[in-house]
Amino acid sequence: MAYQLARYPKTDMLARKDDGTWKHYSTQEVVDITRHFAAGLLSLGLGGENNQVKIAVLSPNRPEWLLTDLACQQSGAVLAPIYPTISESELQFVLHDSGAQAVFVSDRHMLEKVRLIRSELPQLREIFTYDREEGARHWSELPAMATPETLASVEAISKGITPDHLLTIIYTSGTTGTPKGVMLTHRNVLSNVLACIPYLPVSPEARALSFLPLNHIFERMVSYVYLTAGVSIYYAESMETIADNLREVKPGIFTTVPRLLEKVYEKIMAKGLELRGIKRALFFWAVNLGKEYELNRPLSFWYRLQLAIANRLVFSKWREALGGNIKCIVTGAAACQVRLLRIFTAAGMPILEGYGLTETSPVIAVNRFEAADRMFGTVGPLITDIQVQIAPDGEILCKGPNVTIGYYNRPDLTAEAIHDGWFHTGDIGTLVDGRFLKITDRKKEMFKTSGGKFVAPQPVENKFKESPYIEQIMVVGADRKFTAALIVPNFKNLEDWCRRQGLEFGSHEQVIKYHPVVELFKQAVDKYNQFFNHIDQVKKFRLLPQEWTVAGGELTPTLKLKRRVISDKYADEIEQIYS
Repeated sequence: MAYQLARYPKTDMLARKDDGTWKHYSTQEVVDITRHFAAGLLSLGLGGENNQVKIAVLSPNRPEWLLTDLACQQSGAVLAPIYPTISESELQFVLHDSGAQAVFVSDRHMLEKVRLIRSELPQLREIFTYDREEGARHWSELPAMATPETLASVEAISKGITPDHLLTIIYTSGTTGTPKGVMLTHRNVLSNVLACIPYLPVSPEARALSFLPLNHIFERMVSYVYLTAGVSIYYAESMETIADNLREVKPGIFTTVPRLLEKVYEKIMAKGLELRGIKRALFFWAVNLGKEYELNRPLSFWYRLQLAIANRLVFSKWREALGGNIKCIVTGAAACQVRLLRIFTAAGMPILEGYGLTETSPVIAVNRFEAADRMFGTVGPLITDIQVQIAPDGEILCKGPNVTIGYYNRPDLTAEAIHDGWFHTGDIGTLVDGRFLKITDRKKEMFKTSGGKFVAPQPVENKFKESPYIEQIMVVGADRKFTAALIVPNFKNLEDWCRRQGLEFGSHEQVIKYHPVVELFKQAVDKYNQFFNHIDQVKKFRLLPQEWTVAGGELTPTLKLKRRVISDKYADEIEQIYS
């Protein structure tokens, strides 16, 4: 904040839409509010030089979330953010394990979520809300509590905070079990911020739209990049309003995860399917042209000429739909389909795919804005000061100032994950051309068939999702005779297909049993199987009527598959495949 205030103070450092109007917070306002906010925390004993007080946040993205974060940093408190979609049992675990003495919640719904378990949390002293709720303390009480004495204490504590002080405890989303509290210091996160700034097209003239959960270190670290580079942060109203907010805010950059990018692409393709005649032909000609785009290889004059025409007639409309000002899109958390990387890059909206984990603050490698430092199908070169080794079994090991100091209250897990300073990521990968890191699978997600052959599910799943009719897929086959899959259809596209075939589109349960529908998916499976060897090929599949969601427990908050949960939930369907 002080850095931004001294170099490029802004009138819209942070912004949120309230009642149809964007409310702005200037750099000076943020500096003043967070300083007084920190003083208010100290007046309640929620802070201090010993770095012992933990404060939790349970809220979607909004300016108050970041204001709380910045206030905690100045008061010496440690922030423990929590996903708003967390289950009651996991919420109780995180609040108890972290020892949070105060929690900030967004609204009445989150407030009741905490109140239901408060009797089980003797250490929890205070609950504050961001929305004004009857019978609850509002966060604005805290800045109002500041006194000259507490403001002086804030100055002293801030000056005494070192790079090795604990900044945050972030509980992993728990794809395989109980959440683990990852401890990150100021040094861990700041090293990542300073390393990533040169790789992104960020400047004080730019705006960013924020919608990935701030509870995840990816969006939070990137937010610090924005603050340091002077980029204004506009918070999307909700996941449902992202398209509208993009057109309003006209950001130069935003971060996303591949699943959301796939949904954007699916909506664009659905619009294309509605076109007729020459417009439809032009649309799909441009898409096919984009699929052929390549980086760092000479493009023929004829291709470049066609691409210029496609950009003018087709891709310009895509850019306009995303605000018309996008310089790049940054994606992480899971593998992005290479065809999307090619098409969006050809359309003038390069996607910078990166890789990292909560434990690495998070970035280990990222494709740069400069084309010479990008390669499709990889997560890019390593960032500054990071070392990577590929273990004999293919696992990626990482060492650097970004690596966590360990798991909170779990020295046993810390010892398992970090050996001689090397963090074991659990991911399998390789270095392409000795420079570009390529992730091939999760070590824990690879499985062995009963024939003793290893199968890596992610490449298969990513390829199959290129089908417009496959929304979600999970490859199965551990200790079984062959590889199979559970498939959730894209019911919107499937409905259009049924209509064209003269089939009545009833309930999802009915549709997936239609013989022509099953044949349609068999053709898709046969088409994509040809890209894989015999062992990896999907021999049988089951169509499922219900999409997997975070609320349903099948996905993590960053939209990764919870394989164990899905396997348990659909155990009968899996048994039917192999019976």
